[in-house]
Amino acid sequence: MGPFLVLLSAVCFGAMAIFAKFAYEAGISPQVLLMLRFGLAAAMLGVVLLVRPGLRSGPKLVQPSQGRTATRVVLIAIGLGAVGYALQSTFYFSALTRIDASLTALVLYTYPVLVTLGAVLIGRERLTTRRVLALVAATAGTVLVLVGVGRLRFDLLGVGLAFGGAVTYTVYILVSDTVVNRLPPVVLTTLVMAGAAVTLGGRVALTGGLDLHISPAGWLWVGCIALVSTVIAMLAFFAGLARTGPSTASILSTFEPVVTTALAALTLHELLTPVQLVGGVLVLGAAAVVQLPRRSTGQPRAEVAVGCADT
Repeated sequence: MGPFLVLLSAVCFGAMAIFAKFAYEAGISPQVLLMLRFGLAAAMLGVVLLVRPGLRSGPKLVQPSQGRTATRVVLIAIGLGAVGYALQSTFYFSALTRIDASLTALVLYTYPVLVTLGAVLIGRERLTTRRVLALVAATAGTVLVLVGVGRLRFDLLGVGLAFGGAVTYTVYILVSDTVVNRLPPVVLTTLVMAGAAVTLGGRVALTGGLDLHISPAGWLWVGCIALVSTVIAMLAFFAGLARTGPSTASILSTFEPVVTTALAALTLHELLTPVQLVGGVLVLGAAAVVQLPRRSTGQPRAEVAVGCADT
């Protein structure tokens, strides 16, 4: 179930670039789009929690009686959105204003390598042969899919912004992995969305860029981004991350640019090239490899330390 949830998340996230393209055509600025994305997502999740109060509790919930531990976990969750997700989104959408979307995505998708290396360096996971091969295949496939788009416009600052997004997302995933088992997915996602909405909303207010004169078509695409590419995508990612671990989730998430490219071909009439098809096969092959059952060695799983400390 874990790999399936991460792949579902990748599909939802992959559609976001297409929704954003149509939103920009409707006259919505990137800053307002980001604010509305997270604000609407937080509101939707709040309604879900009111209608389904059972989602606010569960075996993984940090109980109020734990005092400081509960407060710390909640603050970390809010910080993931207010700092991590807000900053990563800002880097990504700023890069898109300077370089091609394909190059932006290519640089951003260095994050699976960074996540795996980071998890190994902090002792959270072991770098197995199969994981290395899957990571290499997924990375190579992503390169082929994105390079196959065509001419790439290069800008040093733009590439730096995209790489900043990759580094930020790496830290975000590793920190998320420390709290994903401490709060129910809906509660955790709501806190992340609310944190990001406050940060981005404050930035829009300070810069005087708030303009809500949006056409019905614009609201449609904003709603798609908030519901499909944020709420559903985040819930599926957190639930999948809890079952797979950070590096496996990152490798499976490389399916996202494949989805983006395929949807661009369908909606924007950009035909897939043979190189892109080969890349897609590599990414899907890597996703299949990481789902193969591990041979039992009698040793504890490397990720079991995640979220277990109460200090």
